[in-house]
Amino acid sequence: MSEPLAVRRVRFEWPDDFEPVWTPRTPELAIAANSVSMLMPHAEPYVVATTRAALGEGLVADPALASQAQAYLTQEAQHHAQHRRFNDLLIARYPGLATVDRGLAWMFAKLRKRSTRFGLAFAAGFETIAFVSARWVDKRMGLLRDAEPTAATMFLWHLAEEVEHKRVAFDVYQASGGGRVRYVWAMWIAALVLSIGSLVGSVTMLWSERRLFSPAAWFRLVSWSLSFVFVALPVMVVSALPGHHPDQLVDPAGLEHWLDHLDPETSTVPAYALP
Repeated sequence: MSEPLAVRRVRFEWPDDFEPVWTPRTPELAIAANSVSMLMPHAEPYVVATTRAALGEGLVADPALASQAQAYLTQEAQHHAQHRRFNDLLIARYPGLATVDRGLAWMFAKLRKRSTRFGLAFAAGFETIAFVSARWVDKRMGLLRDAEPTAATMFLWHLAEEVEHKRVAFDVYQASGGGRVRYVWAMWIAALVLSIGSLVGSVTMLWSERRLFSPAAWFRLVSWSLSFVFVALPVMVVSALPGHHPDQLVDPAGLEHWLDHLDPETSTVPAYALP
């Protein structure tokens, strides 16, 4: 069992003049990240509810893993809360995102009707994709140059914690007696949900920013998407192999120790700054 997960109580304060396109050098990056953020207040509660149900049903017999799972749930609940506040700012700027938000709520309501084991498989698969996101961002930190620091810090904090707890959802799923086939199926469902939500959210914001028909905007988004797929596919394929465990995945070098600079007195994460 790995080291106990840290529980960080954080709250990001947003400036009154916050600009939702918070990466001025590459505006499409903020739009893509914002669209992913729209998923979090729906995906994170689903993951939390499913894992909590597994603990309540006694599917996790190992006390150490149960303790790790409780800390994992606290981290995920923090992600949910901070992204919900951030998304409220986005919806105020882009009213069309309210419809996207309702659509995502409907989608996850459908997923909640599935079994606990499917939910655990979805959580494990979703965490694998989140880890891939951390690895992708870690290799492209230069895209965040001149980014608004609060937004950049929030997203990097979230990704760093995804790296930190990459194994927990998978271990809970395995402890519940889940098999590899269900895990692979749920991981692809998670990837599909992420893709649909990100596309719809991005199109909504591009339309509002009058960049929907910008060739440069679509060139960046498509090229980033393809590069993400090239990072994600090998990880997803390897994760599907019998005997594979998330601990075998190599952590991104930059994000792996980013949270080592946590202020122990205030439990705040370091503000992002790229030299």
